[in-house]
Amino acid sequence: MTKVLHVITGLASGGAERQLATLLQHLPEECEVACLTEGGRVGERIRADGFRVHDLRMPSNRDMASLMHLVKLVRDGGFDLVHTHLYRAHLYGRLAARMAGVRAIVATEHSLGRELIEGKPKDRMGVRAMYRASERMGRVTIAVSQAVADYLRAWRIERVEVIENGIDIREFRFDPAARTLVRKILGIDGGAFVIGGVGRLDPDKHFEVLIEAAGRIDGAIALIVGAGPDRSRLQRLGGELMPGRVHFTGDVGGGMLEIKDLLSAMDVFASPSPSETFGLAPLEAVACGLPAVYSDSPALDGLPGLGDRAARVPSRPDAFVAALRCAADLKPVDRCAPPGALERYGVTEQAAHVSELYRSVLAR
Repeated sequence: MTKVLHVITGLASGGAERQLATLLQHLPEECEVACLTEGGRVGERIRADGFRVHDLRMPSNRDMASLMHLVKLVRDGGFDLVHTHLYRAHLYGRLAARMAGVRAIVATEHSLGRELIEGKPKDRMGVRAMYRASERMGRVTIAVSQAVADYLRAWRIERVEVIENGIDIREFRFDPAARTLVRKILGIDGGAFVIGGVGRLDPDKHFEVLIEAAGRIDGAIALIVGAGPDRSRLQRLGGELMPGRVHFTGDVGGGMLEIKDLLSAMDVFASPSPSETFGLAPLEAVACGLPAVYSDSPALDGLPGLGDRAARVPSRPDAFVAALRCAADLKPVDRCAPPGALERYGVTEQAAHVSELYRSVLAR
C-alpha cells in the first residue's frame, strides 16, 4: 500500500487543519502526519481517528535540527509520497522530502488569497521568491478553489490542479438535542436569536464586524467558536458593545462539544472575513441548515439553489445588520434536510480525486 506523509505547519485550529483531518478518514493510502509545531485539538482528533501524528515542536523558522528530524522521519518511515499543507510546511516539507530521496511531492495551497497568505501580506519581501523556489522541488500543487489557482498562476506557478475542499455532509446535520444541550451549557435562552461565527481569531477575519452588527440587534446573542491572537481584543469589544451577550468557546473538538453541536445551537451564521480562499466554515453552516451571511466564500459563490438563505455583503457592520435582520425573518425550514447542491463538496469525491492525483504523480 502507498505510504503518504502529510506535513502541516500546525494542528491547533483552522480550516486547513480541519480539512486535513476530514480528508485523512477517506483516503485509501496509509497516511501519517508530521506537524512542524505542536499539535492541538485537531491533532488530538487525528490521533483519535487512528492516525499517527509526529509533533516536531519546531521552535523557529530557522531551526535546522527540526529540518533534519523531518528528513530522517521521511527516510526511515519508507514514505512513497510527501503531501504538504500551508506555507512553512511547503518550504520545509518539500526540502526534507528531496533530501530524503522522495521526489513524489504534492502540496495543497489552502491560504493564498487576494492580498494575504495565512493572514499576512503575500507581497512581503522574499515570500513569493521562496514559495516559487520551493514549488520547483514538487510535482504539483492542489488549489482548493479556482480563485486560489488563479492566484498561483499570477505567481507564475503553472503546475496546478483544482480539487475543491470537501465535507462530510452527514457530520454537520442539524441535531436538535445538541441545540438544547449547548444552549443549556452556555446559559442561552431557548428562544434567543443566536448569531454565530467559526474560525481562527485573527485580525484579518474581521470578527469585530460580527460583534458590532450583533450588538445593534435587540436581544441577539453572539456565539464565536475558535481561538487565536485576536481573542482578547474581541472579548473587550464584546464586553463594551453587548455585555453578557457574547460567548467565546475557544477551540472545540475531541471533547464533549464539537463544531457541529455549536452550529446546531445557532440561528444564523455570519462570516465577515473579506478574503477567503474557500470558505469552509460557511459551507459547514449551510450543511447544518443555517442561513449564511458572508463577505467572501468561493464555496458558497459556486453553490446554486441557496436563494435568500445565503447573502453576500461587504464586510461592514451596517451591511451585516441589514442582512442578519433579513435572515431572522426567513421562513423556517427543515434544518435536517440540507440543500442537495452540497453534494458537489462531498469529501468522498474529493478524496478520490486526491488519490488519483497521487497515482499520477507516482507513475511519473
